[in-house]
Amino acid sequence: MDQVIRVIALGVLPTGLWAAGMDHATPYAGFQDRAIKSLSDDDIAELRRGGGWGLALPAELSGLPGPAHLLEMQDEIGLSEDQVARIMVIYDGMKAEAIEAGEKFIAAEAALSEAFAAKDIDPDSLRALLAASAEARAALRFVHLSRHLMTPDVLSEDQIAAYQRLRGYADDPCQAIPEGHDPDMWRRHNGCTK
Repeated sequence: MDQVIRVIALGVLPTGLWAAGMDHATPYAGFQDRAIKSLSDDDIAELRRGGGWGLALPAELSGLPGPAHLLEMQDEIGLSEDQVARIMVIYDGMKAEAIEAGEKFIAAEAALSEAFAAKDIDPDSLRALLAASAEARAALRFVHLSRHLMTPDVLSEDQIAAYQRLRGYADDPCQAIPEGHDPDMWRRHNGCTK
């Protein structure tokens, strides 16, 4: 027992002691059963439907609205029929390209998983597989981010502000009246209905 205490004090435990009762489950437990180790079934479904997968966050969180969310919130934002039609063109193009790019990314990640599973990998082939995956992911990300660059030209500043407010990125000026301002006048100037 003294030896175990000395080993514990040194911060080192023999392998048998770890296995004899210490829990070492990781957040990855269960992932080993995935066909593509780096992608969940939900990830693959999202990519195959052309979903954003969080790839456009730099644009989204910098005030450049996404076409999918604009279409979802068209009534709250007050989009005209012409604006909806223009955003639909942006969205349709994005979705078609994202599905194609998503399939390439899925294939690249599958190739990486397969190479490791087959233990048929060396540093050179690993570098090539990683480059293919990175290129596919960058192409997919470009599809999504580039469409965020297109939407501001279709919208008014008020519509962009409404989008940001509805998405939770900006305070609602109707609820956050700055100190020293007349509440009624503030609400009137900001188009508040309540």
